[in-house]
Amino acid sequence: MLKLNKELIAQKLVSLRNGEKREKVAQDLNISISALQMYETGHRIPKDEIKVKIAAYYKISVQELFFEDEPCNSCS
Repeated sequence: MLKLNKELIAQKLVSLRNGEKREKVAQDLNISISALQMYETGHRIPKDEIKVKIAAYYKISVQELFFEDEPCNSCS
């Protein structure tokens, strides 16, 4: 089983948001602001269906965003 790096995922999510308001991103993803905050602070990992939504929203693969243990190329 793969172990997810919560801290790295959190960094990637914040970087991908690129200054966009958390409220807007949460609304666009149809998730709560508190859920997005938990993902961005590394306190929670999203469920699989939310992983897919987030990856599609940022036009990045689920693999690169959640399962690679290095900063993503698209996160800048």
